[in-house]
Amino acid sequence: MRHSVLAGTVLLATIIAVQASQTSSATSARSQTSQSTSWKPPRTQDGQPDLQGVWLNNSATPLERPKTLEGRSSLTDAEVANLKRNADRLFKDGNADLPVGDNLFLAALANPEQFRNANSNRSAAYMVQREFDHRTSLIVDPADGRIPALTPEAQQRRAALAAKERALAGPEDLNNNTRCITSGVPRIGGVGADPQYGHFQIVQGPGYVAILMETIHDARIIPLDGRPHLPQSIRQWSGDPRGRWDGATLVVDTTNFAPTSNFLGSSNRLHLVERFTRVSPDTIDYEVTADDPTTWTKPWTVLVHLKQMPVKIYEYACHEGNADSMLEILAIARAAEKGR
Repeated sequence: MRHSVLAGTVLLATIIAVQASQTSSATSARSQTSQSTSWKPPRTQDGQPDLQGVWLNNSATPLERPKTLEGRSSLTDAEVANLKRNADRLFKDGNADLPVGDNLFLAALANPEQFRNANSNRSAAYMVQREFDHRTSLIVDPADGRIPALTPEAQQRRAALAAKERALAGPEDLNNNTRCITSGVPRIGGVGADPQYGHFQIVQGPGYVAILMETIHDARIIPLDGRPHLPQSIRQWSGDPRGRWDGATLVVDTTNFAPTSNFLGSSNRLHLVERFTRVSPDTIDYEVTADDPTTWTKPWTVLVHLKQMPVKIYEYACHEGNADSMLEILAIARAAEKGR
């Protein structure tokens, strides 16, 4: 394991060094005031479409289409303007609770007198700038904009996991995110997602693409040389990614997830196909299809517009004080047992 970590660290350092030496037309492309219909992504020194930079999903569009917008894939200009006005009224002064994930859109749609979130201990003053567009869901397939139904097996698995976390015999009964191990992949938003910590950096080198996650400092190192996936007996928290270029689109195929990985209830049979296409100087269309026949009745696809951000990625100190937090979580579980 120590040799694997060392090799990964050396490889990542090499990719970043190559990135620093690369020159491209990205700077001049970003200086353009409008996007031409003939715009093409810049190229890296070795000829790859240049996806490099720090990116963020800052969309206010909900993951799933709200029931009140059933049957509607898009909003009118007037409706979008009204959502923006409602959001400004609710959150501009920072006195509301922090509306993570879908809650910003849902609050702007419902337009209550004041937004309160019992699951948040932070104010809206911490909210990053979010963008409203005409879409009513990030999910583009199925057409209803909703995650397909869970299989009976997945329902049983979800109930068992919930019971395990309620009983909480030890830290291993908590999920990987709570334990500060990994937030997993893909990261596409949703009710519990906080865009404040959703930045990630793409760096490229000959034969590889690396994606550095801000949250819990994950690094996905993606080979592009056509090698096969790892044997099924070798499982990883964020799966085993393999990349290839389809024209100007980076396609990443990921399998071999660990049994402790859990993307919205998925099993270790999760299969992800991600597509990264730079469509303008500051935008990547990120499309991801999730397929797990033991979890959902059919595959489903999300399309996220990633925005390039003029920022750096800093340490996400998840484990800072985590020992105390873990002791508190376990102490609460023991106290709950006594009260039964």
